[in-house]
Amino acid sequence: MARPTVLHLTKKIFGFHSENTDQRWIKERLEKLRCQFTWTLLIEDNEIHDLESRIFEEIEFLDIKYNVGMHNLLAYVRYLEGQNEESLESLKRAEKLIQQKHADQSDLRSLVTWGNYAWVYYHMGKLAEAQTYLNKVKNTCKKFSDTSGYTIECPEIDCEEGWALLKCGGQNYERAKVCFEKALEVDPKNPESCAGYAITLYRLEGMSLLETGLSLQPLKQALRLNPENAYIKALFALKLQELGQEAEGEKYIKEALASTSFQNYVLRYAGKFYRKQGSLDKALEFLQMALRAMPDSALLHHQIGLCYRQKVFQMKDGTNRKPRGQDRDYDKKIKSAIYHLEFAVKQKPTFDIAYIHLASMYIEAGDYRKTEETFQKALEINPQDELKKQKLHFHYAKFQELQMKNEVCAITYYLKAIKIGKGPALKDKSISALEKLALRKSQRNASNEESLSLHEFVCKLRGETKKEPENYEKVIRLVTDFENSEK
Repeated sequence: MARPTVLHLTKKIFGFHSENTDQRWIKERLEKLRCQFTWTLLIEDNEIHDLESRIFEEIEFLDIKYNVGMHNLLAYVRYLEGQNEESLESLKRAEKLIQQKHADQSDLRSLVTWGNYAWVYYHMGKLAEAQTYLNKVKNTCKKFSDTSGYTIECPEIDCEEGWALLKCGGQNYERAKVCFEKALEVDPKNPESCAGYAITLYRLEGMSLLETGLSLQPLKQALRLNPENAYIKALFALKLQELGQEAEGEKYIKEALASTSFQNYVLRYAGKFYRKQGSLDKALEFLQMALRAMPDSALLHHQIGLCYRQKVFQMKDGTNRKPRGQDRDYDKKIKSAIYHLEFAVKQKPTFDIAYIHLASMYIEAGDYRKTEETFQKALEINPQDELKKQKLHFHYAKFQELQMKNEVCAITYYLKAIKIGKGPALKDKSISALEKLALRKSQRNASNEESLSLHEFVCKLRGETKKEPENYEKVIRLVTDFENSEK
């Protein structure tokens, strides 16, 4: 996405500096600032709209102290969209909040906002205004530290950087964790930093980048320091449920629901809790309540879609895999699931796991063309989460095997799922499916003596021979050779 261009204005400093020299001088100092413009926030172009919606939701519905940071982040997002005047309006709101909530340390708390002001004015070509805010930053840094530069180390800025990274998606979570850890080294019992750290660990666990359960104690500590924070209480409940302590988790969910703060976010997580419990009607009740307040939430539409998807599979299992089209309620639930899942991926085009869930509903509807298109979109995203990637490859392989009858493609993607090796259950399922396919294929056309048979490869994967499995790329090439030999 093209960034807003700099407007070239003529301005002289000390009498005879050229415009380009002046811009370079200011740019060098801007790059030393600590703010959203210098934190290298990784945001895909097609995620910007969804990010802006989520920031608005947080500002409106989360009664939190770090809303200053959300206004700063919104200013940056608006700049990315080419809305410089609107960006300045967001920075004015951040300034107002600083005076209301942090009047006793307004200069220190304003450093990030002033840095953003300087950047926006620079991109608008208003170099005098940019210089004014650079001076504000420099004078404040000098006031609070020995430095004479434009940067200061302090836990407040580390914390705000952590929240900005956390809000911008999974590719930023590892760096968010480092920021919160850095802030906690200086102030280990800071409620804001503890909350950010716990939430970051919770999300990293959800991406399978941390061992399950590592966020439990940090969530408990964050709740101890933020006892009225129903948002953290709801996350703590979900983590307890995940660790097999559902009764204890439900107690916290009920406490969170009884709170008057964070209500729409609590409703979302309550819906997720009861969906995982299997209480689908109860889950839908909470999720629909939240949706009325946040109708554009991709996450809410995804959760609602999952509830209907679960109802579809319950009905299917209850009627011994009843063929589609023989029950109006069954078809209606498929359509409801598709509607909400389609909305989720339209609102958030990088919503990888939602594409997998949507594809499964297209299969139930018998629309294999849309199933293929949906899987292809998910494959293009190439999820960062290895478990999601493994799940994507496994389900695409099943679709190719069962619906499309394309054995070569199925084997290729089973191999890709096995190669990831993260989720033992999916890996074992992939090996079993590959074994059955390999047996059928070898019965029709035995492999060349110089090639490694798929059956032997599976035996090696299972540890039934002392030989190590060959590299996966070689086996995938072998599969393709099999296919070519059969044509």
